Amino acid sequence: MTRVAVMVIHGLGMQKENYADTLISRLHKELDQVMVLPGAAKQMLDIEPVFWADVFEDREEALFQQLVSSQGLNYQVLRRFVIHYLADAVAYQPVENQGHNYDAVHYTLNRAMHALAQRNGPEAPLCIIAHSLGAVIASNFFYDLQYPSSRTPSIVDVTSALERGDTLTNFYSFGTTLPLWSLRYNDFSRPIQVPSPLAGQYFPGLEGEWINFYDRDDILGYPLRPIDPAYEAAVNEDVEINSGGVIGSWNPLSHGGYFSNGAMNRRIAQGLARTWTWVNRGSG
Repeated sequence: MTRVAVMVIHGLGMQKENYADTLISRLHKELDQVMVLPGAAKQMLDIEPVFWADVFEDREEALFQQLVSSQGLNYQVLRRFVIHYLADAVAYQPVENQGHNYDAVHYTLNRAMHALAQRNGPEAPLCIIAHSLGAVIASNFFYDLQYPSSRTPSIVDVTSALERGDTLTNFYSFGTTLPLWSLRYNDFSRPIQVPSPLAGQYFPGLEGEWINFYDRDDILGYPLRPIDPAYEAAVNEDVEINSGGVIGSWNPLSHGGYFSNGAMNRRIAQGLARTWTWVNRGSG
């Protein structure tokens, strides 16, 4: 049996390395229910969380100490929040030469995909689950793989189809800021292809999907299909959910509540179950 390789990518702000634990637990629970088989999720999925926050963390904290703490500025808690949120987006911006933050962040994805390929084989189906700026990072990363240029990521094992992005079948984005990035370009009509252009060579007939989740109260999360006709074609569905629970669901705090959202995790579990079933059809 072939497992679905799942890469989770966190978003903006101060993150902990165990940030994906809640999502993984909820996703396993939902998948076990979808398949009506306790323990099915662990046999069907191999989940690898990406932790890219440490690329910026030390310099963001140094900036806080230099500009805020040492100067005695007011609202230090709020300023720390702003620095860690806004600085992530600013620092990630690509620059002319390679070897900067953009490439360093993408290399964390390269390492995660290498680990998934090592455990599941170089032709395992790949699914991406990405939050907030993480969805922007995923979009840029796979764009650079699908449209090779001088910014093509440094693949750890170029013989691995998974690491080349060729086995990408599913993309689940939520609370994404990707529409805001469209302002950087005169033409934003070339989204990534999900499944990847070469996925059909490995999984003939598998449709795959790109589903985007958003909460209308989340000021950092947006639908994707209205950006451009090309995105309307590329994204299968924008799904509105109520993220955040009693305290955060009705206000901007909903941005942090997606990971534990039952409706979102159930929808993702259904998509992963379809992919696993298709890939393993005919297996004993």
